[in-house]
Amino acid sequence: MYQIGDKVVHPLHGAGVIADIVERTIDGVPAMYFALRLALDDTELFIPIDACEKLGIRPVCSRAQAEAFLQQLDDIARSENKGWNQRYRENMLHIRSGDLHEVAQVVKSLTARDRERGLSTGEKKMLLSARQILESELCFALECSPQEIAQVIDQHLNG
Repeated sequence: MYQIGDKVVHPLHGAGVIADIVERTIDGVPAMYFALRLALDDTELFIPIDACEKLGIRPVCSRAQAEAFLQQLDDIARSENKGWNQRYRENMLHIRSGDLHEVAQVVKSLTARDRERGLSTGEKKMLLSARQILESELCFALECSPQEIAQVIDQHLNG
């Protein structure tokens, strides 16, 4: 069970800090929620405590895991060229997995595709979201600014 001050990752929104535990009543049913303050913006999410495992909420990776991840970033493969629909569905599955490597694959594939052919509006939004998820967790794990992490990721994508 998480506590106030714990740093966790929401698969679709990125990393944040549990700012509070509150009781909310929705449709007449009271339930306890974590108030999650996201790392890269001023958004606060309310996550039902009972649904954390189902939603894929997990602790932020350790510093050692983040450093190992960055060393492996160059080796992460791009996804194959497929039709827009199939590519979008697969990328969403990768993002929803909550796994740093799978999110990085989406970032790498969409960045390369953007350079080669450009991206649709939906894919641009997906790329921005995937980068935010990646950057927010690495910021917490490595205790550095979003700008520093963005530069490190860019170096691996451009290298």
